[in-house]
Amino acid sequence: MTIANHTVWAIVALSILGVIARPWKLPEAIWAVTGAIMMVVCGLLPWSDALKAVGKGTDVYLFLTGMMLLAELARNEGLFDFLAGQAARLAGGSAMKLFALVYGVGTVVTIFMSNDATAVVLTPAVFAATKAAKVKDPLPYLLICAFIANAASFVLPISNPANLIIFRDHMPPLLQWLARFALPSLLSIAVTYAVLRFTQRASLRQEVMAAEVDVTGLPSGGRMTACGIVGTGIVLLLVSGFDVELGLPTFVAAVATASVVLFLKRESPWTVMKEISWEILPPAGLFVLVEALDRSGVLKALIHVLQIAADRSAMVTTWVAGVTLALICNLFNNLPAGLLAGSVVSASHVPRQVASAVLIGVDLGPNLSVTGSLATILWLSALRRENQQVSAWTFLKLGTLVMPPALLLAIAGLLVTDSFR
Repeated sequence: MTIANHTVWAIVALSILGVIARPWKLPEAIWAVTGAIMMVVCGLLPWSDALKAVGKGTDVYLFLTGMMLLAELARNEGLFDFLAGQAARLAGGSAMKLFALVYGVGTVVTIFMSNDATAVVLTPAVFAATKAAKVKDPLPYLLICAFIANAASFVLPISNPANLIIFRDHMPPLLQWLARFALPSLLSIAVTYAVLRFTQRASLRQEVMAAEVDVTGLPSGGRMTACGIVGTGIVLLLVSGFDVELGLPTFVAAVATASVVLFLKRESPWTVMKEISWEILPPAGLFVLVEALDRSGVLKALIHVLQIAADRSAMVTTWVAGVTLALICNLFNNLPAGLLAGSVVSASHVPRQVASAVLIGVDLGPNLSVTGSLATILWLSALRRENQQVSAWTFLKLGTLVMPPALLLAIAGLLVTDSFR
């Protein structure tokens, strides 16, 4: 091993540590970009190759920007507050029913607007709904926002940015995606709900809620935003069916929706733009770091190992790949893990069930710990704004119960689905 390779690995390790730990509370992007700049400054990666690596993430940048714009517009127009309020009203004073309704809303938001929207925007809306229902302990309902954000994140390609990263070069058409992930997603969502409800049963049984909840009507801006979101979903389903990249259609649909809503309300776009959580964007620096790792030979070694394992036993490799990636995500965060996994899967041409297990591990594995995904980190930030605290140890104890059965059953569902194809 050369000194240059060791230097690459050291820079990557420090950059990922910075993304996860956020020393001095600096944004994640700063650490990834700093690592990318160090690669170029130290002569480990030509600047032309670094720029090409940044360009590889264009579809992801456009997709996330569009989704963030729609999510912030929905928050600004009261759509999420309205949905959460309706859930509190329909609960009719039943904590168990409210728990199920919030879980349902979180599932829908995750599927059609991505897991980051659930973590960033739905969490404060759920807190407001529990407050309106005079809930004494809102934590069981807030936990839903964290866990469903990952459990439902592989129903559709648009449900998680990691899906675009892993399958960026070979995204399955929509019908193939649904056929492949329908059963694993159903099992993941159902098992996560069952375990969460079981672990929170004591709090839910003792909860006394207001039977009547005042819910304000949805303003015209909220209704237009809802129509725009539905329209965007239809567009994405259509273009996905024709194997078209999702980034540009998402961005165009979101800009069109925002333009109509803000024009009719005579509001400046700045009111929405300044509130967007831009830290959700996966730093372009991560793509540069992965390119440097590729040059150092790490990816070639991983590709070689994966190909040999898949040739020996595709089923065993499916289980090992899914579980391994799930655990790795909690050590390094699912964005860098997803980028590495996507590059390895794309170059190794492994059986589709192995590639699908990798995606399930990257999407669902982060339900183990607070460092697993950016969505969970953003969820913690949203909690702090509401003066709620969940320690890493508390989340880990619950995640140990929630994630493993959901992961194992999802992979089993994947293998069952593949056996019938």
